[in-house]
Amino acid sequence: MAKATIQSVRQTEKAGLFTISFEGDSYTEFQKFIIKGNNNAKLQPDLQKILGAIQRMLSAVGFLERYFRPEGKMHDRVAALPIQSSKLRLYCLRLSDSVLIVGNGGEKKTRTYDEDPELSGYVLTLQKLDELLKSAELKGTICIEETTIEGIDEKTFEI
Repeated sequence: MAKATIQSVRQTEKAGLFTISFEGDSYTEFQKFIIKGNNNAKLQPDLQKILGAIQRMLSAVGFLERYFRPEGKMHDRVAALPIQSSKLRLYCLRLSDSVLIVGNGGEKKTRTYDEDPELSGYVLTLQKLDELLKSAELKGTICIEETTIEGIDEKTFEI
């Protein structure tokens, strides 16, 4: 198990973007995703499209359900941000139309993420985090408020 915290990436009037940071890592999961995409010339155009889509959602419309593909299981909030005709996937937790936690991702080379150990690992991490977040919400230690997650700064999660 690893200790993780949730860090704010960017806040706008429309939405709040967060990511996961594991204890001992130099980069957040979102930063790792960006670095991986920038280091692969084939993925750079798709990375720029994903980053552009996130920027538009942050400034204009929020993280509406129609922009995401459900991943994981029926009961969790794991989603992928795919771009049409792209194999690059960014896995996230879509907590509301205005709060998104971005994780990591990569190139989808198999029919489903389950068949790829790397992608499956990212989804499993988000599923575990989602369970922990739901539990913290029920206990009242965190609360999703408009574009932020109240109480998240004081929380560490064992994932």
